[in-house]
Amino acid sequence: MNKIIDRHITPDAGQQGGLRNASPDRIPDRHRPGRGAISNRTGRFERLRAEATDDGWRTGRESADGDPAPRLDTIVTFDRTKTIIARNDSPDLPFDRSINAYRGCEHGCVYCFARPTHAWLGLSPGLDFETRLFAKPNAAELLTRELARPGYKPRAIAMGTNTDPYQPIERRLKITRSILEVLAAHDHPVSIVTKSALVTRDLDILAPMAAKGLATVGVSVTTLDAELAQNMEPRAARPERRLETIRMLAAAGLPVTVMAAPMIPALNDHELEAILIRARQAGATHASYILLRLPLELKDLFEEWLATHYPDRKRRVLNRLREMRGGELYKSGFGERMRGTGELAKLLRERFAIARRQQGYSTEPTLLDARQFQREGVSQTAIGQLNLFAENAD
Repeated sequence: MNKIIDRHITPDAGQQGGLRNASPDRIPDRHRPGRGAISNRTGRFERLRAEATDDGWRTGRESADGDPAPRLDTIVTFDRTKTIIARNDSPDLPFDRSINAYRGCEHGCVYCFARPTHAWLGLSPGLDFETRLFAKPNAAELLTRELARPGYKPRAIAMGTNTDPYQPIERRLKITRSILEVLAAHDHPVSIVTKSALVTRDLDILAPMAAKGLATVGVSVTTLDAELAQNMEPRAARPERRLETIRMLAAAGLPVTVMAAPMIPALNDHELEAILIRARQAGATHASYILLRLPLELKDLFEEWLATHYPDRKRRVLNRLREMRGGELYKSGFGERMRGTGELAKLLRERFAIARRQQGYSTEPTLLDARQFQREGVSQTAIGQLNLFAENAD
């Protein structure tokens, strides 16, 4: 007999999807293989929240934990956006414009700071973020139009700032590749951040751009522990594959930054030096790190994940994080959100600086040349060069 599930709707009362007043018959959330988030917590803008509850039709033959959690398929919706370049004036970001070909990310990284953006769509930052994706199939066309505008002033465009441009659906849709083709045709500089080996597919575009000083790639290596990576980043490339990706990019002439991000105290921060050593051996020339960020709904989602996969470390991880965040799980202030404060955060900065120096990483920022930009075949005068990854130069 199939189990019947009721959806129990209750006022959220500002709990950001929390279950503080959950029904006593509520079916607890459980890990789904291949997915990062444990639950589908209601987004912060929703007035109501949904709970799965047991209606009593249970067979008696089930385990204490109930039926296995059903598989969740990935649903992709085309997003017919009207603009493609997003701009920002954040003082702690080394770029002022970016392109995100997708919303949501199938990699399922539980720590992803971009998860709360799904709440703007009326969806959950939890499982919805990694299963309800939005793709922008007209991105290349929109970009071509924006670059052709008479008033456009070229500066390096960052890709992968919100969701990975090389997540699994890119293999089929090739939207990121189409964007790179446009940028290459206009000699427009680009920086890419990814944790996917799929970036090597586009070496035929990126290598010639890099030879002109127009492209650089940052590869995120969060851990060297395959089991931790499987739990934390279920559909991303495994650690050894990312190191091989660095090797392939460097061999093709790409300036590569290894991004040890995020560093999570008492979970993966002890690997910082090892990550920098292995990445340098693979050919990375620059290095950076970022302390774990837990904005908005991500706090609860990360706590759920810890309780499921590492219950013995949960209290230690959260307490150390609070020590590095002025007593809070997260503070969003410019200047501290990437690095944290306090003695533990200072120690992490010092460890990074020592390891970077010992391994011979460059402390000079990567320069991308915007002066080569071509608008309809005519060279334009750019406003200068953009220092990429400058936030991590300290």
